[in-house]
Amino acid sequence: MTPLQIGLLGVLGLLGVGCYGLLITRNLIKVVIILQILVKSAVLALVLAGEAAGQAGLGQSLAATVIVADTMVAVVGLALAVQVRRRCGSVDLSAISTLRG
Repeated sequence: MTPLQIGLLGVLGLLGVGCYGLLITRNLIKVVIILQILVKSAVLALVLAGEAAGQAGLGQSLAATVIVADTMVAVVGLALAVQVRRRCGSVDLSAISTLRG
């Protein structure tokens, strides 16, 4: 197997783990972590696409941009989860989804 094929298997593996995690978890903090896993698979795919196209520098710079934006999204998501925990007393999605108003 070539390094590109091994990388693609890694991307598919991370996507599979992320999708499975989103299906089974009900905790807001775990959802943020699982979304981080999904974004890391996209970053790996960007780097692999840049390498396959012969423009590894472009793929790496795009990946760095995605990592910076993803970090900001994760921080905001975790801050929202903390606020939900303070106001509702739980981070479980099934308990929060019954709220009205």
